Amino acid sequence: MGSFIYIVTAIFQILVFMLTLYYLIISFFGLYKRNEKIEYKPEKSFALVVAAHNEELVVGQIVESLKSLDYPKELYDIYVVADNCTDNTAAIARESGAIVFERFNRRKSGKGYALEWMFNKLFKMDKKYNVIAVFDADNLVSKNFLNEMNYKFQQGYKVVQGYLDSKNPSDSWITQCYSIAFWSSNRLFQISRQNLGLSNQLGGTGFCVDAELLKSIGWGATCLTEDLEFTCKIVLNGEKVGWAHNAVVYDEKPLTLKQSWNQRKRWMQGYSDVATRYFFKLIAKSLKERNFAAFDCALYILQPFVFAALGLSILLSYLKGDGKLSANIFVMSSLFTPALWKSYGIFQFLFTPFVMVLEKKLKKRLLLVFGLYSANVFVLDIISRMQIDRKLFIIIQISYLLFCIILAGILNGRKSMKEFIWYLLYGLYTLTWIPISIQGIINKNNREWSHTLHTRQIKIRDLEGF
Repeated sequence: MGSFIYIVTAIFQILVFMLTLYYLIISFFGLYKRNEKIEYKPEKSFALVVAAHNEELVVGQIVESLKSLDYPKELYDIYVVADNCTDNTAAIARESGAIVFERFNRRKSGKGYALEWMFNKLFKMDKKYNVIAVFDADNLVSKNFLNEMNYKFQQGYKVVQGYLDSKNPSDSWITQCYSIAFWSSNRLFQISRQNLGLSNQLGGTGFCVDAELLKSIGWGATCLTEDLEFTCKIVLNGEKVGWAHNAVVYDEKPLTLKQSWNQRKRWMQGYSDVATRYFFKLIAKSLKERNFAAFDCALYILQPFVFAALGLSILLSYLKGDGKLSANIFVMSSLFTPALWKSYGIFQFLFTPFVMVLEKKLKKRLLLVFGLYSANVFVLDIISRMQIDRKLFIIIQISYLLFCIILAGILNGRKSMKEFIWYLLYGLYTLTWIPISIQGIINKNNREWSHTLHTRQIKIRDLEGF
């Protein structure tokens, strides 16, 4: 029985490791960022669509932000689709200067349905637009957004995703973890795909679509992750999603673990649903047409299953160890020397803060503190061999951590002490993806849309220079 568990564990872990290695290799291509210069005059006309459900607290700020865009006012209009609203969202949006359409359909509720309804309205209008942009009501948009998108569309792109940033990264450790995830993903996976000529992934907001393309292939994305479904549809139709790194959209992140858990569970339900419907179609296209972009997209939508496989491999390791889960839980570790495995762990630990420095979201001096702290895997290993009392060893561990926290404060101020602690909690945030993904897979057929309450009334001028 023990050998069987070992073999099954090894298979799971090798597959997960190979996929992780694939993304690690892909991410290296995101370290280089081109400095693109806008050389095109404003030409494209835009319909800016804001999807809103009971967003009276924030809808005024997004409309104000869009009205302030550095782009000819005659070349864009702002539309707010107030979907099944029971508050003052529609009235506030009108007062702020948006063109408002109210939709009431309890049977087909959710952002995907609301967007499809609004797109059909736009197609029937006498006034025609070259491009349709999509935003959430809690967003704020950088002034150069449409200039950057105009540049990309004149280069020939039909679908373009903007940079997803956070408008409240310092509200809690959860918002900080969300922000770290988005900042690193923007650099490591979105830029890398652009550099490799692959298709980028739509992020649910801050993206633009050629109006004629949207009309010809249809929206049809009404699941819990309509952005992912439409990305798959784009790739299957032979197009690629472009990336506009300098077109920034600030998104409000959930404040608490409970809010975050519910939101990410909804994402994983959507991912699981999309994966079961599109994975084999994308694989077939990649093999038939030797289309690597389709293959990459197919791997991307497998995220909930990868996390579930990782969780299962950890459980099998636990069973293999007769109920004793040691620090060395992976069968994969037997393929490397301890020193090499620890060095790889340090590299992984430091890679994300290094990328945050590149993105100017973290001070360089704080990266040095992270480097010092990561060395504890070697320092504490040497101390543990001294056969000292266990309580003393724990005291040394805690003291080492406190020393690094205090050093972060001395070098960078009190804010950096908080950032240092929150980054350490990022590992815990990452682990929560395992049970969340399992829940998402189990409930993938439940398409009931749940609303995340947005309350942060921040204006775009408050974020300038952030």
